[in-house]
Amino acid sequence: MLIQNARLSDGSAVDLRLAGGKIAAIGLSLAPESGEEVLNAAGRTLLPGFIDLHCHWRTPGFEYKEDIATGSAAAAAGGYTFVNLMPNTKPVCSSGEQAHAIMAQAEQIGLVGVNQTVSITENFDGKTLDHLKTLPEDLRFVTEDGNGVQSANVMAKAFAICSQRGITIMSHAEDREVSPWDYRLAENLETVRNLHLCEYYGTRLHMCHVSTREAIEAIAAAKSRGVPVTCEVTPHHLWFADSDYRVNPPIRTADDVAALIEGIRTGAVDAIATDHAPHSDEDKEKGAAGMVGLETAFAACYTKLCKEQGLELYLLEALMSRFPAAILGLDNKGRIAVGADADLTLVDLDAAWTVDKDKLHSKSHNCPYHGQTLAGRVVLTIRDGRITYKA
Repeated sequence: MLIQNARLSDGSAVDLRLAGGKIAAIGLSLAPESGEEVLNAAGRTLLPGFIDLHCHWRTPGFEYKEDIATGSAAAAAGGYTFVNLMPNTKPVCSSGEQAHAIMAQAEQIGLVGVNQTVSITENFDGKTLDHLKTLPEDLRFVTEDGNGVQSANVMAKAFAICSQRGITIMSHAEDREVSPWDYRLAENLETVRNLHLCEYYGTRLHMCHVSTREAIEAIAAAKSRGVPVTCEVTPHHLWFADSDYRVNPPIRTADDVAALIEGIRTGAVDAIATDHAPHSDEDKEKGAAGMVGLETAFAACYTKLCKEQGLELYLLEALMSRFPAAILGLDNKGRIAVGADADLTLVDLDAAWTVDKDKLHSKSHNCPYHGQTLAGRVVLTIRDGRITYKA
C-alpha cells in the first residue's frame, strides 16, 4: 500500500509505502508500483497507531458488557492498534494459559494487537503470589484492577518477586479501607506506599489512572529521585471536573485537572490511557463505575489539550503512541520510521463531530461525552499494513 499526501504531527508532508506489515519507505512524491494499492490521505494527519495501556473487554465472564469482537471494533474505530487488557474477568486472569487464550482470540479477529495482564494475587484473593514465580516470559505485566492489594506485607513480597523476574506492576491505587469515606485519601495513601516499595526493590511500577494533584506530585518527586515509575492519566480525568458521573477513581476538581495537565507539560505524565470500562445500562443504573472511552479518546484529548491548552500535537502523539509502546516494550510500534510496524492512524484535525453513544462500536453505551461536540476525528486505522477501520 502507498499512502500519499499525508502530513505528520509536525505538519510536514509525507508519503509512506507499506509492505510486509512494515513501513518500507518514507519520502515525498513516491510513485506507485505496479498493482500497488494507493490511498490518498488528502492532506490529513498520519500518526502512529494508538496504544492503550488500560482497557477492559470483559472476556471471559461478562460478555454482555463487551466481548473481544466488539472491543476490537471499538478500538480500531478509535485509532488504536494495540491494547493492554485488565484481568478483572470471571474467572480472574491469573495464569499464562488464560492470558494466552485471550490474546489468541484477539489475534484471530485481527483488528488490534493485545497484551493480557495477569492478577498480582491469584484470583484477587489478596494473599497468594505463587503464580508470579512461574509466569511465562512473554507475560511481563501484572495488576489488581479494582482489587488493590491491601496488605503491605503481601505487596512488598509481590514487588520483590517481580523485581527478580523483570515483571512490571501496574497499580490501581486505592486503599479500600479508606475509600468508603475518602476516595482522595485512598488514592494518595496507596500511591505513596507503592512508590516507596518501587524505590526499595527497584521494581518497575506503572501507576494507572492518576487523578489527584497529590498523587501526580508524589510521582513527579519519585521520578526526580530516579525511581523506575511511569504513570498514565485518562481522557475523562482531563476533560471533566466536579462531575458526579460514576467512575473509579472519581472525577476530581478543576484544581486536579490543572495539576494533571501541568504533569503532562513537565513530563511527570507518561501516557494517556482510556480505562475503557463498558457496562450495561442496567449495571450502570445500579452504580457500576466506569465508561467507554476508546472511540472518543483522541478527539477529547485533542480538543482539551491541543485546541484549548495549546499543547503541540506531537506531544499528544507521544502520549498515545510512542510512550505507551516504550512502557509495554513494543520496540517496533508507536513510531513512524522505516522498519517499524505498519500500525497507523489517519486523523482529520479539522473535523468537528458530535458524540452519539448509540453509534459507537462498543457493545455498551455508558458514555458521558454523549451530545458533546469534539474536534479531530479518526478517519482510518491501519494495523500490520491492513485497513482495520474506515469512517
